[in-house]
Amino acid sequence: MGHRFLQAMGLNTLKKALPRAGIMGAAVLVLLGLGTPQPARASDHADPTNLTDPTANITDLFFYPDGDDMILIFDVNRALLAPKPYDLAPYDYEIHMDLTTPLSFQDAAIRARYGGTVLVPDQIHPDVTIKVKLQDDVTLKSVTYTGLKDTDKIKTYFGVRDDPFVFPRFFKKNVIAMVMRIPKSAFPADQHDFILWGTTAKDGTEIDHVGRSIRTQLPRFGFINTMAPKDQLKALMARKAKLDTIYNYLHSAKEWWAVAAADFLQFTLQLRPYDLQPDVMVYTDRFPVGYPNGRLLTDDVVAQTCAFGDCLLQEISFIEGGWPRATVNDKPFTAEWPYLAQQWPDQKPAPSNAHSVLPWVILGLVVLFLVAWAVVEIIRHLIRHLVRWWWRRVDA
Repeated sequence: MGHRFLQAMGLNTLKKALPRAGIMGAAVLVLLGLGTPQPARASDHADPTNLTDPTANITDLFFYPDGDDMILIFDVNRALLAPKPYDLAPYDYEIHMDLTTPLSFQDAAIRARYGGTVLVPDQIHPDVTIKVKLQDDVTLKSVTYTGLKDTDKIKTYFGVRDDPFVFPRFFKKNVIAMVMRIPKSAFPADQHDFILWGTTAKDGTEIDHVGRSIRTQLPRFGFINTMAPKDQLKALMARKAKLDTIYNYLHSAKEWWAVAAADFLQFTLQLRPYDLQPDVMVYTDRFPVGYPNGRLLTDDVVAQTCAFGDCLLQEISFIEGGWPRATVNDKPFTAEWPYLAQQWPDQKPAPSNAHSVLPWVILGLVVLFLVAWAVVEIIRHLIRHLVRWWWRRVDA
């Protein structure tokens, strides 16, 4: 989804600001500090913020077995309805697989949320990389396979298809789909465990990342959206420590508005104890396939994610989709290649948002500046007159 969301301010700045600004000022500083823009503004699928580069936006990553093959589906460009051609030449679409970093499946809670535990997350690396470049008409320009055998047996599809995400906002919309049927013989013999993630880059600069579905759609994860998986756990731990300190300070204050700011911070941005995992997809053949163990096309990931603590998209699906909540795709998937439903007809793109709030923001700042200037001038004149009065008394 992200990117772009809310960077925690440094603790030194907070400690200096709190005594001067008071609790209300601290709350403002928290919101401003956490609102620092991120280098990129994209995330997988239903990110509630606007995207500045939809062609780079990853929407889905699927990985599941089918007989003697593994099915890999990588989708980009959410809410697509415009006709071809698209500007795809600058983009690299990559899927990475780590086949050797060890996994554990002993922790039931982590397995339910993430499919398994990466035992040495700072050693996550790509043993396999599939790099795709597309023509503007969504035909294949090039595909390179690193770390795979029998690549001549890989079956591929590239085109526009129905968006397979079970979420009302993206019903009757399309995506650019990259589908691969990879024989198991392409992987090392007796390969049981997989760690996967996908990225998009424009002109060599990484823009978007996807691992476990829905993860970076949540506001608190936007800051890891362009980090390599091996670096994410350390960054998550550092961010959690900062936000916990801010939350504890505000929540222990006597003013009600400070406590309210703490509650808002907790709901939107504060990292949970169970968040301290790298953003990757785990798949193993030791257990039945299905989210979060890989991902099937039919998985209702919104409900499954909500069952273990993250319900933002569940609420949005009720708000935008009504009752009962949709639990299947708006078009049935097919048993035939390439499995995704046929695309929706091309449409003229809806006009972009017509108005901007920036003029009102500028006006508000100007008014605030003028009021502050007037107050300072009044105080300055009062002080000057008070000083003159005092000296007249002293002279008398």
